Amino acid sequence: DMTALVYSGLMKHDHGKLVPDLATSYVISSDGLTYTFTIRDNALFHDTTLVTAEDIEFTVMRAQDSTIKSPKRADWNDVTVKVIDTKHISFTLKQPYAPFLENATLGILPKHIWSHVDSEQFIFSQYNIEPIGTGPYRVGSINRDNGGLLQSYTLDAFSKYVGGEAYISRIVTTFYQNEGAMIEAYNTGSIASMSSVSPKEADVVAKNSTDSTVLRSPLPRVIGVFFNQNHAPVLAHKEVRAALDLALPRDMIVQTVLGGYGVAITSPLPVGMFAATSTSKAITATSTDNLARATTILEKAGWTKNTLGMYELKTKKSTETLAFSIATSNAPDLKAAAELVQATWRKLGANVTLNVFENGDLNPTIIRPRAYDSLLFGEIVGRDLDLFAFWHSSQRNAPGFNIAMYVNAKADKLLEDARTTLDTTARLAKYQSFADIIDDDVPAAFMYSPDFIYVVPTAIQGISLDNMVTPADRWSNVSTWYIATDNVWKIFVR
Repeated sequence: DMTALVYSGLMKHDHGKLVPDLATSYVISSDGLTYTFTIRDNALFHDTTLVTAEDIEFTVMRAQDSTIKSPKRADWNDVTVKVIDTKHISFTLKQPYAPFLENATLGILPKHIWSHVDSEQFIFSQYNIEPIGTGPYRVGSINRDNGGLLQSYTLDAFSKYVGGEAYISRIVTTFYQNEGAMIEAYNTGSIASMSSVSPKEADVVAKNSTDSTVLRSPLPRVIGVFFNQNHAPVLAHKEVRAALDLALPRDMIVQTVLGGYGVAITSPLPVGMFAATSTSKAITATSTDNLARATTILEKAGWTKNTLGMYELKTKKSTETLAFSIATSNAPDLKAAAELVQATWRKLGANVTLNVFENGDLNPTIIRPRAYDSLLFGEIVGRDLDLFAFWHSSQRNAPGFNIAMYVNAKADKLLEDARTTLDTTARLAKYQSFADIIDDDVPAAFMYSPDFIYVVPTAIQGISLDNMVTPADRWSNVSTWYIATDNVWKIFVR
């Protein structure tokens, strides 16, 4: 949140579109490899120093520095930076990458300040706490407790921001250890707005508050149950995966776990993409109908119920029981969803056990070694819609994110082509074809995408939550938010 308010990049998001910010324009070479940006003449840091191409180069090179371990490093690997002159800079890629412009939203550091800091000392610099950026707000003051821990920031509108001085002159951002403390501060009037509020608390505000509004926006997070067929051979049966997928209580999960603050999905594409917003029979049919259809799928393939009511597949050599486990995080929403899924699949006739792990244990002991039958988890799909890391067969093992251990040569080719296709229409067509393959193979049972929930005073106008990826994206057009308007004589209106 603080980075989004204090820093800005060559590009920014505005009402869901990627537009120039510190840059006034850009040119992409015909081969899709070189991006050349022109920097605005009036681009200034908060200390009123001019922004130059050397600042851009310095920032990118620090992002590439392995010693610093920047979370943005992967975005800038294999990118060559060239300063053309003070106001022009180019980036050259080794191969075309359609989402590259998204990388240009990287917040720019002032070289004249940070160049004196060694890479080893980067994370310890005081400029991480008292930053100087180019964004719509600059740090006015910092409030600490007696132990020196940060309590709040007072941010003042930067009058020389390239996008124009923000209408709201001051924003105070306060930090709390948990939601309970935040809610208490809201109820006592210490704060006027809250982000990432739980559905339960959002409902309370919506019902009881007359001067606050609850805003919501779907996040491109794909939550589902990912089947590891290598670890649980019973899940290698396509009819088993299809029946489990069909029986999922998607609507029940959205209503009971998310309080209605979410969208049921059946696609690997995030909410907002055309394929993810279409309703399927699995969602529109009743739970009873879906269970009956799932039962038909299993029994047509030869599965029969034993005396315990669990399905078995008998052959001349052996008897295979429909039994496996679900691993998930102890996060309240994931755990509650997993319990509903377990109950529904047991009702279908699958002997499902549930294993819940603390967040700190799940990744190193379960996800990284792929030590699970199935995993109820989520994928945070970026705005650039690059699904390569989540589904390409080369990403089956850690640190790849292909947690379904999915392998399909046609899907691989579509994913490879999509990330190098600059034409948006053609790119979406490839992702639709990819989604169709996933729908047929059923490597996962997709459930829902949660909403971002934001409580704000009704007096604030102009807020847009279009195409959000992270909670910080709510600030994308913060400079045009407003509380009051002026009356202007018509003869003075342009």
